[in-house]
Amino acid sequence: MLHAIMTKENSRSKSEIATMRVTRARARTLGQSGGLPPLHPSAKQEEKRVLRSNFKRAASDENKSTLSNATSRHKRRAVLGDVTNLVCETSYMNCINATKIQDKKGSMKRNPKVAPAVVGEKSQVMGKKKENMNDEPKVKEEQEISLSEKANEHVTVQTSESFSITESSAANLMPVKQILGKHFRFQSLSQKESRICPKEQGLDELGITDIDSKHKDPLMCGVYASHIYRSMNAMELDRRPSVDYMDLLQRDITQSMRGILIDWLVEVTEEYRLVPDTLYLTVNLIDRFLSGNYIEKQKLQLLGVTCMLIASKYEEICAPRVEEFCFITDNTYTKEEVVKMESKVLNSLDFRLSVPTTKKFLRRFIQAAQVSYEVPSVELEFLANYLAELTLQEYSFLKFLPSLIAASAVFLARWTIDQSDNPWNPTLEHYTNYKVLELKTTVIALQDLQLNTSACALNAIREKYKQVKFKSVATLRSSKPVQSLF
Repeated sequence: MLHAIMTKENSRSKSEIATMRVTRARARTLGQSGGLPPLHPSAKQEEKRVLRSNFKRAASDENKSTLSNATSRHKRRAVLGDVTNLVCETSYMNCINATKIQDKKGSMKRNPKVAPAVVGEKSQVMGKKKENMNDEPKVKEEQEISLSEKANEHVTVQTSESFSITESSAANLMPVKQILGKHFRFQSLSQKESRICPKEQGLDELGITDIDSKHKDPLMCGVYASHIYRSMNAMELDRRPSVDYMDLLQRDITQSMRGILIDWLVEVTEEYRLVPDTLYLTVNLIDRFLSGNYIEKQKLQLLGVTCMLIASKYEEICAPRVEEFCFITDNTYTKEEVVKMESKVLNSLDFRLSVPTTKKFLRRFIQAAQVSYEVPSVELEFLANYLAELTLQEYSFLKFLPSLIAASAVFLARWTIDQSDNPWNPTLEHYTNYKVLELKTTVIALQDLQLNTSACALNAIREKYKQVKFKSVATLRSSKPVQSLF
């Protein structure tokens, strides 16, 4: 039976033998019989053995091996050869130097694990190592300073993401962007601020007052105001109605019908307490639609309420409903008709509703005009708005730009209130971009509307500004003719 058991054990597989516990006697027996398989240690065991053997080495050999391992792990990449990339090269070298110093510090922490037999050698090596480490940062700092000095010849670092470059290296920006794969803004913060708000140099010497720098309210957009109105000056040329659409396209409506419609819309604006911007945008939408679309006179009022519906949706916080506009027309038009006309108007105008009207320019020009007053004049503001609204009813004023009408309204309002001084000054000329002679035709035509020389029967705007809340500015007249200023 014992012989059978021994035979059974000898016939076991090599895997089973490898897994059983091997004693000295059994190893001797298996070694003689050739049944002991070669054991293959795992990778972790090999690493442990290597680490143990490394720790048993001398301190000098260990320091050399750690330094070589650190340098092999952190292999230095090839630096970009372009001169304009010196900032990136410097930052990359800083990263490499920082990792090397960290590795050396880590090797210093591992030294206490060395065998006690080499403690004396270890202390000497550590002392030398500290001296080398104290000397190396100095050398590296000098290298970095020299690199930064070279870099400053071509690149001035402002932040980590914005740079300012000289004209000599501007031609080399494209390859740097392609290599880095990122789009950096190679400009200084001062250049960026100058783009947003260009510094007006010499304004005080010219007698011009800066009206944007005094506003602390961010809603006034003082930083971007000059750019906004510069864009509006370009946009008013693009989105202005035709000046002769009555003669070229419209056959069923006349200039007087247009005036009656706008006079009625002024009353609707007062009825629903809409802001003035809604009225100005309504008139603009009407004229732009009539410039490219023929319409019958039975549909003219429908066009008016539809344009006011669109303008109120754009300008008002709480726009009136469609049913209210149908009600104001005494239910002459149904809701379906208004909605259908709304779609037609929007598609005809390509949904371009952002229009620089006279009211938008008037706010800035009144702000520039108030600079010459110690106390802001409320009468000046109301009178300028009154004169500007008078032009909405007149078809002949379509030939004038909205900015020109706003500047002329401020000019005539200042002259009406005070005839002792010239109403135009360098500040107004700077912000309106109009000289006195450029305003002559518009100002004279505007004074005719103020005096009502044509005996116009449309009185909605006049009655509106005769109210006490508007200081009754519709009754004001100038004692001297404005032609004497030109």
